[in-house]
Amino acid sequence: MSPTQWQAAAIVVYLVAMVVIGFWGHRQTSDLDDYMLGGRRLPAVTSALSAGAADMSGWLLMGLPGAIYLSGLAQAWIAIGLTVGAWTNWKIVAPRLRSYTEVAGDAITLPSFFSNRLHDRSNILRIIAGAIILVFFTFYVSSGMVAGGTFFESSFGVRYLWGMLTVAAVTVAYSLVGGFLGVSWTDVVQGTMMLLALIVLPAVGIAHVGGWSAMVAQIHDVDPNLLHLLTGTTSLGIVSAVVWGLGYFGQPHILVRLMALSSPAEAAKARRIGIGWMLLSCLGAMVTALVGVAVYHHDEHALPNPEGVFIALGQLLFHPFVAGFLLAAILAAIMSTISSQLIVTSSALVEDVYRGITHRSLSPRQGVWLGRAGVLVVAVVATALAVQRSDTILGLVAFAWAGFGAGFGPTTLLTLWWRRLTAAGAAAGMFLGATTVFVWHHLGQTRGGIFTLYEILPGFVVNLVVAVVVSLLTRAPEASVGEEFERAAALARSGRR
Repeated sequence: MSPTQWQAAAIVVYLVAMVVIGFWGHRQTSDLDDYMLGGRRLPAVTSALSAGAADMSGWLLMGLPGAIYLSGLAQAWIAIGLTVGAWTNWKIVAPRLRSYTEVAGDAITLPSFFSNRLHDRSNILRIIAGAIILVFFTFYVSSGMVAGGTFFESSFGVRYLWGMLTVAAVTVAYSLVGGFLGVSWTDVVQGTMMLLALIVLPAVGIAHVGGWSAMVAQIHDVDPNLLHLLTGTTSLGIVSAVVWGLGYFGQPHILVRLMALSSPAEAAKARRIGIGWMLLSCLGAMVTALVGVAVYHHDEHALPNPEGVFIALGQLLFHPFVAGFLLAAILAAIMSTISSQLIVTSSALVEDVYRGITHRSLSPRQGVWLGRAGVLVVAVVATALAVQRSDTILGLVAFAWAGFGAGFGPTTLLTLWWRRLTAAGAAAGMFLGATTVFVWHHLGQTRGGIFTLYEILPGFVVNLVVAVVVSLLTRAPEASVGEEFERAAALARSGRR
């Protein structure tokens, strides 16, 4: 067999395994609560690995290594900000969110939690939040489709369109059938594959160039500034990178994993597992980029696409069949995020927009089938947007990440930690926070200057200030809201470690 055939065989094994797990999830799904949240029975390991795999996407194995390969460790500030943000999210959000979503009407989506928590009888919160999810997740899912097409184009010379459609078809298949449980268990496999790949590949690459000292020496020959955190960037650039961590408080596809924990007590164990996975994975991605600089300087190879440095190293250093499984790790990163986003977007369509507008209840069977229809609709729209590549993978992810971080982040924190928040304050904050992201992003592209600051920060601040001010200017919540707040806080404290 040729090297390409060996690699293709490994990819096929992986894709078939994902579909099989999806059908297993189908057998465990009986109603909408199972389809959207897995019946709140995820153990800590599954929740942690699923959250990590759903979080990182193709950015971890393509976007981050590519950025560091081009510009050096100055690009690592994003990973630093994300790690701090993820730890904080597990520490202060996870226990309270798990307990409060159960206390507040057993909410199974983030928008329904906001609505139940604030006793919003008008359903305006669910509709606004559902609309934000539909808009920004369409961009987010589209970024995954772009990454999938780029992957097949770089790895096998397949036309971008056909590669993108292959990723879309397989991901939609197991998401459509397996629902939340199918997606979560595929995430565990995919997260494990990503971690192993990011340990094995840089280790072999370092040995290939003669050890750590030899690698550092060769990078110095290329450009010594590549090894400095503060060289090649600005204070504005560092702030823009670090504030990526704020995004965790508002990412529905990550927060839903916290909501699905089997109990609030599992949050502490999940935090240790999740942050351990994240630290090793991010370090592996950064070292992979540095190995790429040394290897391609050492071997005098050209690397035309920096975001393909992981792919190129895998093909250079390993037997084609092993390289195929390393390539499958990239697909795992891409598909795990797409599938998680499809399920959350589907839940927003069914649970928040449809039911928020019609006020109709659904039978278990109707809920599951309407959820599957939502997955299909969102996938089709995102695929259509991805047909013509218009931005880098990191650029698309950055915009969607900012939209959720600014649109939902302050709302999540305030609902969990400030009893005085009102529905009017939350609605105004979410709307203006998300709008600020759009406006600031446009100004950054057209005017530059201060507007090059990552749009998540101004959007987050606007949401937070508006939500607090409007809440203080409107009538205080009824007494039952305060009682629920205390019950949720007590439940969270009982499981804290």
